[in-house]
Amino acid sequence: MADNEPHRLVEAEAETSRSPQAPLNDSEPQTESPELPPHERSSVTHVPVTPGIQLSTYKAKSGSSEDSKGTPSPSYFVRDPAQQNKNRKSISHAPQVESLAQIGEGAKPSSPTDLVKGAMSHHEVLRRMSLSTTGRRESIEEIRAAAPDLALSGNIISATYTMSHHLKYHKGGEWELGYRRGQSALFDAFSYLSSDETPWNHTVVAWTGEIEAPVETLLPEKTSSDTTANIPGLSHLSAPVPLNGEAPPTPPEVDGLWIPREHQLQLEAQLAHDKRIKTVPVWLADDNEFNDEGITLNDQPRWRRYAEHELYPLFHYKQHEPTDGRSERVEWADFYRANMKFANKIIEIYKPGDIVVIHDYYLLLLPSMLRQRVPNMYISFFLHCPFPSSEFLRCLPRRKEVLEGMLGANLVGFQSYSYSRHFASCCTRILDFPSDTIGVDAYGARVEVGVFPIGINAAKVEQLAWSKEVSDMYAGLKKLYKGKKIIVGRDRLDSVRGVAQKLMAFERFLELYPEWREKVVLIQVTSPTAIGEDKEDTENKMASRVNELVMQINGTYGNLEFSPVQHYPQYLSPEEYFALMRAADIGLITSVRDGMNTTSLEYVVCQRDTHGPLILSEFSGTAGSLRDAIHINPWDLTDVAKQIENALTMSAEKRLSMQSNLYHHVTAHNVQSWIARFLRKLVGTLASNKTDNLTPLLDRTLMLKQYREASRRLFMYDYDGTLTPIVRDPQAAIPSERVIQHLKSLAADHRNAVWIISGRDQEFLQQHLGHISELGFSAEHGSFIRHPGQTTWENLAEKFDMSWQADVMDLFQKYTDRVPGSFIERKRCALTWHYRQADPEQGLHASYELHKELEATVAKKWDVEVMKGKANLEVRPTFINKGEITKRLVNNYSSDIAHVSGSATPDPHSKNGNDVRGNLEFVLCMGDDFTDEDMFRALNGMSGSHVDADHIFTVTVGASTKVTLAKWHVLEPKDVIESMALLANVGNSGEAGEQLSQVNLAAVASLEGRVPE
Repeated sequence: MADNEPHRLVEAEAETSRSPQAPLNDSEPQTESPELPPHERSSVTHVPVTPGIQLSTYKAKSGSSEDSKGTPSPSYFVRDPAQQNKNRKSISHAPQVESLAQIGEGAKPSSPTDLVKGAMSHHEVLRRMSLSTTGRRESIEEIRAAAPDLALSGNIISATYTMSHHLKYHKGGEWELGYRRGQSALFDAFSYLSSDETPWNHTVVAWTGEIEAPVETLLPEKTSSDTTANIPGLSHLSAPVPLNGEAPPTPPEVDGLWIPREHQLQLEAQLAHDKRIKTVPVWLADDNEFNDEGITLNDQPRWRRYAEHELYPLFHYKQHEPTDGRSERVEWADFYRANMKFANKIIEIYKPGDIVVIHDYYLLLLPSMLRQRVPNMYISFFLHCPFPSSEFLRCLPRRKEVLEGMLGANLVGFQSYSYSRHFASCCTRILDFPSDTIGVDAYGARVEVGVFPIGINAAKVEQLAWSKEVSDMYAGLKKLYKGKKIIVGRDRLDSVRGVAQKLMAFERFLELYPEWREKVVLIQVTSPTAIGEDKEDTENKMASRVNELVMQINGTYGNLEFSPVQHYPQYLSPEEYFALMRAADIGLITSVRDGMNTTSLEYVVCQRDTHGPLILSEFSGTAGSLRDAIHINPWDLTDVAKQIENALTMSAEKRLSMQSNLYHHVTAHNVQSWIARFLRKLVGTLASNKTDNLTPLLDRTLMLKQYREASRRLFMYDYDGTLTPIVRDPQAAIPSERVIQHLKSLAADHRNAVWIISGRDQEFLQQHLGHISELGFSAEHGSFIRHPGQTTWENLAEKFDMSWQADVMDLFQKYTDRVPGSFIERKRCALTWHYRQADPEQGLHASYELHKELEATVAKKWDVEVMKGKANLEVRPTFINKGEITKRLVNNYSSDIAHVSGSATPDPHSKNGNDVRGNLEFVLCMGDDFTDEDMFRALNGMSGSHVDADHIFTVTVGASTKVTLAKWHVLEPKDVIESMALLANVGNSGEAGEQLSQVNLAAVASLEGRVPE
């Protein structure tokens, strides 16, 4: 999330916990901190709590339309609060949201059913959804009628890594739910979706976060709650200001927190009945750390380490020094397992027709994991931080897994256009998937990409910023700095926020414009970073650098009576924060890389009356939205200094014009309109792509689970493009040593029957793999077979007429003469024309012509079929294909396993006891091109009758946009080899005892419930 972490806005919704007996008195002071949970707060009476409702509404007598002063007061049940408040200077507290119903024009149809007739594109669906409800809130029935094929349930499941509550557990079983700092815009969106203002039923699935078990008494009895006594600082350079005697949340110092099961259930019930946001918690722990009696939470921060150590820095264009990779292996396994636990929890509550919305970089793998479980699930993903260019993402070892994880979604949303463009470019450059500016094509489906800049709850910000307490603090600040211009900065203390650049630019300003010395003060508030990426080291380095700059500036341009820089390394209360935003003459944001900086949005709202200019870094996520702000490059210190001087001397008319445009944008594009636009786009995307059948990424954990449980297993691998990459010269496609070692490891297990089913001839297979006696071979698409343990080949096509080959050879020779670089491969039962080494355009064009000519002549005269492969055309008899040999093998191995070397030895670990006969319990078939679809088709046809459907894993290989009959996909031959290593329980080289790869370790850890030693 953006730079809104150090403060937490008071939630107006939480104030419904006021005591009914409390007097409604405007002048009654609010002395308690908004950081307290609702059930512990005193009554709050000076802040209206219902959107669009004023205090006069509550005071007015029943039936009265005027208050004691004769001013019209809005009715409590008014349909249009904005209309009642049109003369108010502030914006309406009713969410100004462009809902699913507010996007079209035209006459209203007679019924919702009339809307959907003939709807084709998602634009048409959205237009009709709009027409059905223009001017009022849409109902779920009308949304369903606009997109009837989706069969929407009306439920939305939002998945986010951390919930809106910070949890404290007391030994007596009492749970203390405090507000979590940061991500206020996201939590406001959740609150809106959970309210009666939307037609959706909303549930949030979130990790509990690091549960704190605090010391029961923080302050001694006689210590004033207004002091910082006895409150430890978060670092030696940063100490928080206490709010009602409570320090900001810190991770528990003592590990191994035991929570009984009954107390877990108590928290789950409490969160499920939360009136603001219904939440389902995800408990993260190893399998051996929880049982029926309770759960032990050990090393809680480990679940976020990979995201914060590896992803966060890279996504913000920072690279750390390379390491030996040992810690990354474990961190990746924990990251993978955390995403898997989220997937399991969502599946528990999911119902067909539900929409799942996944948030941020902690859950990058979750879309694909959900797609693996429920292929037709409606999934969207929104990234709240920047997405790097392909040059940076290439530096991430797990780059492929991250991209494939995100591509499990139907819609992927970003904060700005540049981030979405980077994502699409990465999919093309790293995965070789076709893409454009609005989507990526992957395995026969379209993954839409969109830009949805997040907003803030502008109505709530305005309500709080003009409260009596904030106004008093504002007056105090203006008095304190009377006669001086105030520049305000508020940032986290990490390297991407640009605090050091801000201070250096301010120093440059004082150097260039001496007339402003002692007339301008920079108030810089910094708070400790919450990101775990080298937290202590980074924070201390940054704090030292910031303190050094502050002392340098104050020493050079200050005196005993005045310091030009006022640095406050602390948290601010919401009241202090908004008072500072209102008192500022300039808002200065110099972040060097940021997602969505909500401080800039809140500053605009707080400058409603005073029109202070906003100076905004062009690297901030809000820069593209706040186009009327003064944009600066934080690395150009001289220009930043000039823009500060420009803002200080700007005319009142220009400041008013700038502020008016910014204010209109922020209040119109608020957090409510953001989530509504995102859901509207998702519904349109789903409606237009409903016929797409996305092939999910191979679920290695599920495959490993079934493999371990099976006693009879059959493997069928294609060769070219599956075990080896496609190369220009077919004779150069020889198997690597890794492939040979992994095949040997699999074939050595007497429970496994491993076959190579290829279009290659016998001589090639015999030469390169024939020395592995335990392997079975099928050459020329099933024309010849060699059983495991045998040395002779069986010709299955020797009785058939091959006279057709002469006609095909004539045509092949004609095109070989025409296309330089093309050549003919003659097999015993098939003929293949290759154009891999020819000019790509000429070869492709010639293949189209040759294909047509073959179909018009040879295919009509003989019982043959023309197969289009990768840079080749092959003609073969129709009775010879990989599908037939697949059926033959499944039938043979379902009734007789004598072909498998050593099969006579019973398996004592088999779940069938000592019986090695019976149906196959595991079938893995992997191939990359059109000819392999015959295998997938055959296995799909035998599913259920010969082999249990859940025991068959058909996997297509390659970054192709083809529509496949396979159930799963992997990207490249490297993934095939890695899956072989996983099942054989060997390392990358194939040697027993070598440690597993990162990806395989994660799959094993997910299955076993812990990271293996």
